[in-house]
Amino acid sequence: MTARFKKYDYGKCDICDALMEERQIKQDFWVRGELIVIEDIPAGVCPRCGEKIVNAAVGRRIAEIIENKESMLNAPKLLVPAIKYAAEHAGV
Repeated sequence: MTARFKKYDYGKCDICDALMEERQIKQDFWVRGELIVIEDIPAGVCPRCGEKIVNAAVGRRIAEIIENKESMLNAPKLLVPAIKYAAEHAGV
């Protein structure tokens, strides 16, 4: 018999008051000068404005992942472009 789990109720968005929807997200973090991307995070996402929140248990798990240096060393690496913002070309 498979267990059924109740989804977390994220409630309404604090920004625009729309009902939050549960989704799996990717989230980036800067940790000790390194960019880290954690995938498949269960989160509440606002369908109207895009605000994202996680519950406390997920937040604690994210902190554990970030602090685990071994998992960071063994994780696949991504190559991302790094582009400098040039104010003189932005019309600012």
